[in-house]
Amino acid sequence: MIYQMYQAQADIMDPLRMMARTTSRLMKTVTPQEPFGLAMRHVNAAFEVFGYSGTTHKRPAYGIKQVQVGNAMVDVTDEVVFETPFASLVHFKKDSDRKQPKVLLCAPMSGHFATLLRHTVEVLLQDHDVYITDWHNARDIPVEAGVFGFDEYVEHIMKFLEQLGPRCHVVGVCQPTVAVLAAVAVMAENNNPATPRSMTLMAGPIDTRRNPTRVNILAKTKDISWFEKKMIGVVPWRYRGAGRRVYPGFVQLSAFVSMNLDKHMSAHFKQYRSLAAQDADAADTHRAFYDEYLAVMDLPAEFYLETVQRIFMDHELPRGALKYRGKPVRPEMIKKTFLFTVEGERDDICGLGQTASALDLCTGIRPLLKRHHVQIGVGHYGVFSGKRWATEIYPRVREVIEFSV
Repeated sequence: MIYQMYQAQADIMDPLRMMARTTSRLMKTVTPQEPFGLAMRHVNAAFEVFGYSGTTHKRPAYGIKQVQVGNAMVDVTDEVVFETPFASLVHFKKDSDRKQPKVLLCAPMSGHFATLLRHTVEVLLQDHDVYITDWHNARDIPVEAGVFGFDEYVEHIMKFLEQLGPRCHVVGVCQPTVAVLAAVAVMAENNNPATPRSMTLMAGPIDTRRNPTRVNILAKTKDISWFEKKMIGVVPWRYRGAGRRVYPGFVQLSAFVSMNLDKHMSAHFKQYRSLAAQDADAADTHRAFYDEYLAVMDLPAEFYLETVQRIFMDHELPRGALKYRGKPVRPEMIKKTFLFTVEGERDDICGLGQTASALDLCTGIRPLLKRHHVQIGVGHYGVFSGKRWATEIYPRVREVIEFSV
């Protein structure tokens, strides 16, 4: 009943939030005389904070219109070049004849849309021809489309890499690092010509036995039946995916917010003060972040449960027990792909050493083709977004790709 309870609450609150947003817009058209002006700004601020505080289930636009390539600004359009019921391969096509290395950016399927990696894409676009795994919201996928578990996830990555063709590169961010490593291992063992030349794994749970975080510890304190009973819901009848069992995005969002509740409450109080003080720049920055953060997507239940069981509970990959379609995944078969791992010093989701363990698993790769970087002063999101990503981490990623071309 978890989804039905959420939907009932949303059905009550969404009209109220819409009224608050409408009232806020109307109040902005009025310029009262002082001392009533200050009071009205505070009332308007309260309406706006409340009006934009709810979750949405629609993917935001990437909104990347231009990017600098060399000394020129070039136009960018995002287009779907390959699609399945569960995901789209989106290409960020640039209005430029310059040939650049093709890079597949594997986004997490973890409750948020791939647009959360917008800044990652913007930075990569300067020197690369970028594609991204744009996962679909499970509540919009009909039951007839079938199941989507870990094997299907790995299969999608391989299909997408084949769309890019030979001499491409792959970057996995957070959760998909395990599936990326598995996909590349299977492709290497099968001598697939689309096996990527380089593989960058960033802040991912390759081996969560190393420096376990609160997220990792939670997975070990319950059995899988608890997760299935408490975390899985059924999509309501009104949506295309009616009847599909899912891990709701709002549950994942609640978990993330609870980990840093004081920070989020402080941010909303700050937004209230910014609106009351008519600080438009600060208010717009807050709105842009939370419009993205509060846009959630549901995950297929089988994928979520298999991820919890196989990656966080049983540690199948580092134990050598991971299988794809019933056959062992053998990271040691990767021999010609440059492996680069990146971690954040203050990461409270993937602890230090968890991603770096991939270097130990890939024994077939020569030391010359292995590299590791720990970024000082950043948490989980700082590894792939923000100033440190753009100025300190990305140059190393670019160097690895250039070396591997």
